Amino acid sequence: MGCGVTKSNQFHKNSGKAVTTIKSAILIQRWYRQYVARREMRRKYTWHIFQSIEYSGEQAQIKLYNFLGYLMDNFTPTSNERNLISHIFRDNEVCKDAEWERFFCYKKIEVPEIYSGPHLTFPLTVEQAVGLVEAFRNKKQLHSRYVLQLLLETLKQIRLLPNINRIATCQSKEITICGDLHGQLEDLLLIFYKNDMPSMEKPYVFNGDFVDRGNDSIEILLVLFSFMLVYPSDVHLNRGNHEDHIVNLRYGFTKEVLTKYKMHGKRILKLLQEIFSWLPLATVIDQKVLVLHGGISDTTDLSVLARVDRHSYVSALRPPKKRVQVSAASSVEIETEEDVLSHNKLTRRRTSLTYPKPLGREIFQNRSLQDFSGLIKVNTVDDVEIHRKRPSISIQEINRPESDTTQAESVTSENGNEEWKQILDLLWSDPMNQDGCVPNEVRGGGCYWGPDVTEDFLNKHNLQLIIRSHECKQEGYEFCHNRKVLTLFSASNYYDVGSNRGAYVKLGPDLVPYLIQYQASSMIRELTVRQSVGRTERSALKVLREQLFAHKSDLVCAFKVLDSKNTGYVSVHNWATAVESVMHLGLPWRMLHSQLVTSKTSDSMINYHEWFNDLAIKGTNTDHIDQSLLETLYRHRSTLETIFRMVDTDNSGFITIEDFRQTWKLLSVYLKMEITDDTISDLAVTIDRNQDGSIDIDEFMEAFRLTDKKSRLERGRSMFIGTATDLTKLEGDLNI
Repeated sequence: MGCGVTKSNQFHKNSGKAVTTIKSAILIQRWYRQYVARREMRRKYTWHIFQSIEYSGEQAQIKLYNFLGYLMDNFTPTSNERNLISHIFRDNEVCKDAEWERFFCYKKIEVPEIYSGPHLTFPLTVEQAVGLVEAFRNKKQLHSRYVLQLLLETLKQIRLLPNINRIATCQSKEITICGDLHGQLEDLLLIFYKNDMPSMEKPYVFNGDFVDRGNDSIEILLVLFSFMLVYPSDVHLNRGNHEDHIVNLRYGFTKEVLTKYKMHGKRILKLLQEIFSWLPLATVIDQKVLVLHGGISDTTDLSVLARVDRHSYVSALRPPKKRVQVSAASSVEIETEEDVLSHNKLTRRRTSLTYPKPLGREIFQNRSLQDFSGLIKVNTVDDVEIHRKRPSISIQEINRPESDTTQAESVTSENGNEEWKQILDLLWSDPMNQDGCVPNEVRGGGCYWGPDVTEDFLNKHNLQLIIRSHECKQEGYEFCHNRKVLTLFSASNYYDVGSNRGAYVKLGPDLVPYLIQYQASSMIRELTVRQSVGRTERSALKVLREQLFAHKSDLVCAFKVLDSKNTGYVSVHNWATAVESVMHLGLPWRMLHSQLVTSKTSDSMINYHEWFNDLAIKGTNTDHIDQSLLETLYRHRSTLETIFRMVDTDNSGFITIEDFRQTWKLLSVYLKMEITDDTISDLAVTIDRNQDGSIDIDEFMEAFRLTDKKSRLERGRSMFIGTATDLTKLEGDLNI
């Protein structure tokens, strides 16, 4: 009996322990799930912050280029404002081969005896290509003589290639495909370490966006070009949307080349501009896999892309204009009314890369920028005036009848716009989950295309897979559209250390993608997952604080609407509501407020004036500068810097006080705001501290940086701090 009681007690005791253990396990599991969910939410909003900034910057770049192109089309050729920016639109100047050879002649450039970098002889050998990789790994620089020689050899080779490369796998070798590298040499070196360097047994396809953002864009190009020269049948390069000299002005490649090659940088850039325009548009593997940089649309046709004159699209942001020969020694560009009308029809139908509506050239005869500032305040323009025909060239100047000319120009115009749209979609588009095809308003160019468009396109061209790049993915890759579209991104730690992995893919004869992921930075291997997420989050929050401060005026107005008694305080709920109403970023502001707002009252009210003081830049003497101008500068730093780079025609890094004034006038017209000469003078005096009459562009931009240190996303260039609301305001004016 006693023994039975003892066993019973023991049983109940063990049962109690088991229940306690199960409850503890459930609690631990619940806690862990909540921890993982919170961490995943942090990763998502961090990612959202970075991507919103990146895409709004691209959208701002396109809008600025359209605006400047509009000024070029409508200002008189002798106006000062037009002369400031005219050089960036000389994309379709036709030079004979002999003239190119003379301009880029490297033979008179001497290599000094103290030069310790690699030496090149041509034709290149595989040993020299490998030596170049090792030299760049050891931070050595290739001499400008060899750079020009290598680029000229590359140009000769790349001009022989078709628009669409067609290559094949075989049993003995797989094809390796790499996505965006964006100037991050350490990623390319890691790929070569893990996968071996290019060879006849190890063919590669590099899918565009070799340059910008990172610090080693020119080195990446030289390595890829050298291997392409050694193995022309085994190394293939596709063009990306950043292989564009206009985009390079904003995102750092232009500045990188001019910094590394001060004496011959301008010639190197001009030669690269030519090479970029000759890069193939896509690659087809085994007739079944299409590799292109951005994507497709509902009108993409490989037969059209195969026959376009890709070289004429020096910048994909603007369709090339026709050149009409008027004499043996000169030519002019004509944009006819048919150009405008057919382009407007195309623009209304689909694409989001739009041009300002023309106002008729007679409106702008002998106009200055100051006159134009008043004109843009007009809300509407009569439709008849919008489409008024521009002055035409006299019939005596053209060696054919006017009727034939008009008919030929109309056909050429429609074909040209269709070709341009195809190239724009190919370089700038992104996939979406919904069916259909809509303008890509986020980037400002290309489209979003859905699974139905993918299915139709693959069936039409008898393909089974699209491999594209163009978008940073946290894991380095992502499948969508029923695994028929693969996005591949090879620049790891793109936004900051630990923000994302890089990846490349290998395809064998079975065409089944084999993906390899990596992270290039040694620092990330030393961090735990929690530390990595925390580091990336802090970097994103720094950038977010800069955005918030740059929208101070709009935020104050939004707070005052909710602060009806003008107390200077708002609740956390109202703070979050107001911030989202201005920023439109879709972030969990209530959750973020504890990291963005340092001081609250005991009843959790936020003093928004004090909050802005906490966000404000420290240590810079800007008190005497007009605050609205200061906020404009913070919000549009990157746009301003891009205009500076355009105005700096000799690439010296300096501009005159007068050019500084003209730059601000251009910006004021673009933003539709009044900036007086006195205000600009005060700003110039603040920056020109040595009173030498010139402005150092880098010093000017650094003087108005809000955060102490550039994030990885901002390295080598600036970011547009505007939101979708800012861009919508620009779209509202018919003239801009």
